[in-house]
Amino acid sequence: MQTPYYLLEETKLRRNLALIQDVADRSGAEIILAFKAFALWKTFPIFREYISHTTASSADEARLALEEFGSPAHTYSPAYTEQDFPEILRCSSHITFNSLAQYRRFCHTPGIERLSLGLRVNPEYSEIATDLYNPCAPGSRFGVLASDLPETLPLDIKGFHIHNHCESGADAFARTLAHIEERFARWFPQLEWINFGGGHLMTREGYDVELLVRTLRQFHERHPHLRMILEPGSAFAWQTGPLVASVVDVVENHGIRTAILDVSFTCHMPDCLEMPYHPEVRGAQLVDDDGAASADAATGYRYRLGGNSCLSGDFMGTWLFERPLEVGQQIVFEDMIHYTTVKTTLFNGVHHPSIVLQKTDGSLQVLRHFTYEDYRNRMD
Repeated sequence: MQTPYYLLEETKLRRNLALIQDVADRSGAEIILAFKAFALWKTFPIFREYISHTTASSADEARLALEEFGSPAHTYSPAYTEQDFPEILRCSSHITFNSLAQYRRFCHTPGIERLSLGLRVNPEYSEIATDLYNPCAPGSRFGVLASDLPETLPLDIKGFHIHNHCESGADAFARTLAHIEERFARWFPQLEWINFGGGHLMTREGYDVELLVRTLRQFHERHPHLRMILEPGSAFAWQTGPLVASVVDVVENHGIRTAILDVSFTCHMPDCLEMPYHPEVRGAQLVDDDGAASADAATGYRYRLGGNSCLSGDFMGTWLFERPLEVGQQIVFEDMIHYTTVKTTLFNGVHHPSIVLQKTDGSLQVLRHFTYEDYRNRMD
């Protein structure tokens, strides 16, 4: 298989889906797929064996839910526009408004009465350490504060949407749930459902699944009339496959040796620079030094990994390899399926990785191969 390509492994995907289905069955919550983390629609037939609905954040995502997944979306957007709202209305079963002003602007739209409407609320508490991903940071543009809600909600508001997690554990959810109930429980009798958002990384090794199930069941015991919804994205695609690249060149400057690849961090692994975080590289060890080259086989060979774009900062860390890297050698970035294909760009016209599905029998199916026309047409 010619690099670069994302490799989605069906066996690992089904492992995650089975775990998520089990959590849903035992907890009584519905768990739906967030397209913001994963939207490879050619794999939706697999997903439909385990889940029934998805969540969207735009008109295009909502249309993908209806037309490709086969069921209307649970849709939330920070701001709807007059232009996109009719399409969102057509493709959704649930619509959540980010503000009371947005609700008032669209609540009389013809046909909206057939949908279940909600408000996003902000509990003003989160345990997310990185502000870039913290929707409850001071001054956040997300959600209505408890202090700004009327005591009696509009009659057509049927649910609250709360998102204050990012790759979080069940213990964080249990703690944040206490803050959610403290601030918003007095409105629960007026509601039919509560959406606890995403960031529940239940498929991560070491995640306390039993605590999650227990926490959800106990919440249901306290509020038996509320339908519970979770909408993780990363949990579905967590550890389901790598991004496979190749070394194109090796350069050295002031003792720092860089392996230039046929992929780009800014184009194909943007969270590595945004978060930032260092991905796991198969057969290599991340080391904390200045990247100076070493020829000592006992300690290994140190390289920066550099992307094939013109961005000066398109490189990542210093990695220790057992042998010198050579042109044509493959570099495998582990766990690169979630929040990648949905966020990639065509900056510089850098060749876009193909998307490949490895089926349960080991055979490979190319879901998409990108060409010059994809770049050209995007600029049209």
